[in-house]
Amino acid sequence: MSMQPRPWPKVPELTAQVARAVAARGPYPLAMRVRDGLGELFADAEFAEAFEARGRPGWSPGQLALVTVLQFAENLTDRAAAHRVRYGMDLKCALGLELDDPGFGGTATRSTVPASATLPASASPSPRDRVKPAGSS
Repeated sequence: MSMQPRPWPKVPELTAQVARAVAARGPYPLAMRVRDGLGELFADAEFAEAFEARGRPGWSPGQLALVTVLQFAENLTDRAAAHRVRYGMDLKCALGLELDDPGFGGTATRSTVPASATLPASASPSPRDRVKPAGSS
């Protein structure tokens, strides 16, 4: 599998409108708080060394890393996380997907990085290091 680093897509306007309308009916979803507060949390370029230059391009490793973090936070199975990407407006918004994007299969979060790959030590500093406590500048 190959990967061509690219920036995260902007959230499509219709996706943002629908996601915010749905979110207005309850607590603001974690996925949208992450996107709004941190933007591109995991950049594809941070994962470039783990991928071959040739082969079929896969899903964005940065986006899959975010899905994996949210999967852990919500205690979801791989299949349930894929279902949330397919149907959850908050995740579509967080990932910058169109409303009709079909998402990915339940094994994508497990098969994105080749088993033999070693991520560089610089890949993705802890999200905790990127977040400032509320009220600090």
